Amino acid sequence: MKSRDTLIRLKRFQVDEKRRQVAQIETMIAEFERMASDLDREILHEQEKAGIHDVGHYAYPTYAKAAMTRRDNLKRSADELVGQLTDAQDALAEAFEELKKVELLEERDASRERVAEGAREQAEMDRIALTIRRGEARAY
Repeated sequence: MKSRDTLIRLKRFQVDEKRRQVAQIETMIAEFERMASDLDREILHEQEKAGIHDVGHYAYPTYAKAAMTRRDNLKRSADELVGQLTDAQDALAEAFEELKKVELLEERDASRERVAEGAREQAEMDRIALTIRRGEARAY
C-alpha cells in the first residue's frame, strides 16, 4: 500500500507540474499578444504623426518599421506557443488519466480491504455469539 501512496503522490505532482506548464504558456501567449497590441498602437501613432501610412514610402518612419518587425516576431512566437500549448494540454490530460487510474486502483483495493475487514469482524462476532450460546447451553 505504501508504494501505491507514493505512486499517487508522484502522479499528483506530475499533474500539478503539467498544470503549471499550461498556465505558464497561456500567460506567455497573453503577454505576447498584449505586447503586439501595444506595438500596433505605437505604429499607428507614428504613422499619424508622420502623416504617412504607406510602408513603401521613402519617408515612412523608421521606428514604425522596427515596431512592425518586432510585432510580427511576437505574433509568430505566440503562434508557436499555441502549438506548445496544445502539446502541454495533451500531456496534462494524459497525466490526469494516469492519476485517475492509480486512484481508482487504490479505491478498489481499499473497498476490498473494508469488505474483508467487515467479514473478519462478522466472523469474530459469530464466534463470540457461538461461545456465549455454548456457555448458556452448559448452564442448563
